[in-house]
Amino acid sequence: MSKYFLTIDNGGTNTKAIIFDDNGNQINSVSFPTMRIENKPGFHEIDLNDLWNAIGHAIKKVIRTSKIAAQDIIGVSCVGHGKGLYILDKQKRIFTHGILSTDSRAIEEAERFEKDVSKIYPISHQHVMESQSPVLLNWLKNNRTDIYLNIGYVLAAKDFVRERLTGQIFQEYGDASGNNFLNLSTQQYDSRLFNFFDIPEMFSKMPPLKKYNEEVGEITYKAAEDTGLLQGTPVFAGMFDIDACSLATGVVDDDYFSVIAGTWNINVFPSKKLSELSSGLMNSIYPNGLNLIESSSATSAGNLSMTLQSLMSEEINNAKGSGKSIYDILEDFLEHTDASYSKVIFFPFLYGSNVNPDAEGAYIGIQSSTTKSAIIRSVYEGIAFSHRMHIEKLIKVLGHKPLAIRLSGGGTNSAAWVKIFSNILNIPIQLVSGSELGGLGGAMASAIGIGLYKNIDEAISKMVHIKKEYVPTYNQVKIYDKKYHMYVKLLNTLDKVWTNLKNMQEEIEEQ
Repeated sequence: MSKYFLTIDNGGTNTKAIIFDDNGNQINSVSFPTMRIENKPGFHEIDLNDLWNAIGHAIKKVIRTSKIAAQDIIGVSCVGHGKGLYILDKQKRIFTHGILSTDSRAIEEAERFEKDVSKIYPISHQHVMESQSPVLLNWLKNNRTDIYLNIGYVLAAKDFVRERLTGQIFQEYGDASGNNFLNLSTQQYDSRLFNFFDIPEMFSKMPPLKKYNEEVGEITYKAAEDTGLLQGTPVFAGMFDIDACSLATGVVDDDYFSVIAGTWNINVFPSKKLSELSSGLMNSIYPNGLNLIESSSATSAGNLSMTLQSLMSEEINNAKGSGKSIYDILEDFLEHTDASYSKVIFFPFLYGSNVNPDAEGAYIGIQSSTTKSAIIRSVYEGIAFSHRMHIEKLIKVLGHKPLAIRLSGGGTNSAAWVKIFSNILNIPIQLVSGSELGGLGGAMASAIGIGLYKNIDEAISKMVHIKKEYVPTYNQVKIYDKKYHMYVKLLNTLDKVWTNLKNMQEEIEEQ
């Protein structure tokens, strides 16, 4: 008889409740758009009461529509976006909004801290990003003292959801280490990091740390009412979504890279060694005990979603009227065009950049004859170019290309886009079965935690299934190499003027 696991995947774009069986088969999924609040430019927040209510409804619906009984679910794990900030007061109550990982309010603080990052890199082996929790806490301390002084607990996205399920508060090692909170040598919080970010008061607000597969509580009576889950069902610590997706694609060493084309542009591989400061890369604790080497930025599929909303509202409505999705129409378009179709270069920096803190989205090469279709295709390509910049940094550290890239995230829903990735990266792309790979990683945590599988390797052998490989096409690789080199050349040329552009924009706003 099959055993079932539930994962709540709290992502930056969508939040999902997903049920898997013990063979890794995705039984059912219910999702809803992450309810982003953008009251000010750069502020990306979420109402935590609304989030929890929506999660409760999603869990009830996924159980009902899966046609299984709540008691058949024998383990629950939470997966969530990294960085951002979720805080509760001293009585574990919600008192302010959560902050999403795409938030950029603290960009100036991040730039200031990054100038001195050599002071902490030997401790955390992390660079500084504006959406990291310590940076956001510093911003709150200097700009919203009313909130800062009321903080009782500092959590990551999945930790908040898990607290709602169990009433217990913990952080998980992967999230904490990827958020500039941990000493990677001791694998513990380090007061020197809190002093560096000028938030020493927060050191005592950090919850105990747990491994991904540790049982951290049970579904409470109240959570059972809210979600339809059975009271007493065990809940496990779960994973940072990068770790979950990487494990769900079977990436356990440096033979393969894990690439996530989702809200964020994530590119990682597990390593026995730590990357050095000069590499510009990040390090965190991977569930199998290795170091996860990461190069990432907010330059991935979110740019496509925003572009479609801006440029193709009419086409989106027409598609809905005919019972289709705009992505169905674009898939056919991509399949019937190739690398030579668009001459436009797109910089996917609508939510941030991987080249300059002040860089912004841009199209270069538009003429009077440029079609909307050419612009849209350039967005698909520009996102893949941004991934390539990250991946080249990883290859430089590793010393050679991986055997293949295991791709996950929303980008995998388009076979045509996966082909573009393979040709732009000039590396085979492998996909695994199932569409909710972060959720699968969470199910693996539950399966190991409950003792069904003894370790990660056994769980992967039972629950991860490679379904398809895309191999680069020589003539497309040649064209994309030319376009990519121009992409890089244009970025290098613009590097010294992004700040001038930002200053000009600020001057206009002040008038």
